Amino acid sequence: MEWTRSETLALAMHACTQCHGSGLHIGRNGVMGPCNCVLRSIFRICHERFVKCVTQERYLSRVSVEPHLGRSRPGTWGRKDEEYMADFCLVTRRALSEEEHRLFRYHFLLGADWKLCGRKLGLDRGNFFHAVYRIEQKLGKVFRELLPYPLFPLDEYFHGPSRLGPRPVLQNPGRLQPLHLRFPQPLRQAA
Repeated sequence: MEWTRSETLALAMHACTQCHGSGLHIGRNGVMGPCNCVLRSIFRICHERFVKCVTQERYLSRVSVEPHLGRSRPGTWGRKDEEYMADFCLVTRRALSEEEHRLFRYHFLLGADWKLCGRKLGLDRGNFFHAVYRIEQKLGKVFRELLPYPLFPLDEYFHGPSRLGPRPVLQNPGRLQPLHLRFPQPLRQAA
């Protein structure tokens, strides 16, 4: 996947020492990639939505219809909040190692602070926070690059892609013909 500055700029930290607020940095192999602050921001946005879905009242969940492009199935019914919670948990279980998933479960799912996690997992404060940052970076990248349906951006996950087909490419953008619109004439009252 190719990361662009337009999608990383808003997610980057302005005080980041690696990307200086641009969201992209040059990796060891010379390829532009997302900065770690962007990946952590993606994870935190997805985690906030997960917490919102988990803590809302059960009667607030709604059924929605997802349109399809084919003629055989015009649409499917689904509960997007429950699907998102299940996808979030399953993706994290697949992407993390056993030790990382234990820390993820204690800290992010059960809400334990660093002292409790440190006692339970045998970590000091520094190693705990370094492990948390590594988990956030790893999952942020996975949530954005997941195929065929990524968990981030959230509006595309919950409301479908903004365009149903491929974007049209203009061949000669300088030679666009003006569009002439006809407005309907107002109705005249008979006298």
